[in-house]
Amino acid sequence: MTPRRGPRPLPLHLGLAGLRGWAALASLPPSSAAWPSWSAGWPISRAGRAEAQRLLARLDASGSSAAELREAVSRRLGADNAALIAGIAAYRRHPEGPPPPPAPPTLWAEGTTRLLDHASGATGPAILFVPSLVNRARVLDLLPGHSLLRWFAAQGTHPLLLDWDSPGEAERGMDLTGFIAGRLERALAAAQAATGGPVILAGYCMGGLLTLAAAIRRPELVRGLALLATPWDFWADGAEARSRALAALLPALEPALAATGTLPVEALQALFSGLDPFGVSRKFRGFPRLDPASPRTTLFVALEDWLNDGIPLPAPVARETLAGWYGENTPARLRWRVAGRVVDPADWPGPSFLAIPHRDRIVPPDSARALAARLPRAVLHDAPAGHIGMAAGSTAETALWQPLLAWATAVSRESPQG
Repeated sequence: MTPRRGPRPLPLHLGLAGLRGWAALASLPPSSAAWPSWSAGWPISRAGRAEAQRLLARLDASGSSAAELREAVSRRLGADNAALIAGIAAYRRHPEGPPPPPAPPTLWAEGTTRLLDHASGATGPAILFVPSLVNRARVLDLLPGHSLLRWFAAQGTHPLLLDWDSPGEAERGMDLTGFIAGRLERALAAAQAATGGPVILAGYCMGGLLTLAAAIRRPELVRGLALLATPWDFWADGAEARSRALAALLPALEPALAATGTLPVEALQALFSGLDPFGVSRKFRGFPRLDPASPRTTLFVALEDWLNDGIPLPAPVARETLAGWYGENTPARLRWRVAGRVVDPADWPGPSFLAIPHRDRIVPPDSARALAARLPRAVLHDAPAGHIGMAAGSTAETALWQPLLAWATAVSRESPQG
């Protein structure tokens, strides 16, 4: 068994757990009477201050001292950190799952990219799924019972998967125009040739932005466009300062970009952790309480294995997305160009389906809703799930798969785009 490395980057997540403890202890005042002056300069909301005053009043009423509170908080933090270490250890020693099923046939390949056929010979609607460039495509074919692709095949559709895989020498020099106007559009043409007509194009997360641009450029190849947890407004929901801060890190990342031709996985994972700094610690603290033989544990381990087996991002794409998408919000401001053409959702004339997860911590729902507002024929689906759970979680079938299938079936009965 290959030793597991996650959660990556481990020193960062352990450091964040320590920072959480330091902040909790540092925020405790010496007494309830000292609280107003103690916290005067802190950026705490009115509701937060009221809650703090309520808790301190209860502390006084119980006859406990501030020192006793500090001791209780220290014990809780110690227990939390012990649970985190136990969760990481339990995950790392968990047995490997069953071997993956045989790889589906490859319809087309270029460089490290493959177009995989998950229902060879099927006559139902053809749907080409396009994942992000930074995660393995297997999240859409994760486990028995948690495979979007195999479920769609069982319903009579013809699901295809564009598997980007890790960038090779050619891919490390490609920018977004190269991936979209080059690689993706050639795969799209191959899908049309293999299935006998235009396909429904479905992009997940970053893959949604890639498919949107391709559909606008090549509408004759696309029958419908499904955008799943796809960002558009990178400054939505008050995220401008945070997005600009990410872009400001680009000069510090340049040595790694220049040396490897990519943004390494560890750096990508560190950037993503900023979206929910304590999320990894929170979920691993709960892992030891699960039954090791339960389906929930199997799913947890499979998802963590997938998350920790990321793909480095080609350096030109990293520069374009960090500086442009995050730093300048080029998509929402209609300044993002592919092969010289502005990517404007209003230019897509066909039907579209947007799945927006309620509990998405990676793509804020308002970011995705901004995209829906610019698409002329958008069907909006609010999915009761998170970013990853919508695609592969325990409720994915009802949260996404069934609504997406119903829409795709209806679209397949319409006349294709001319």
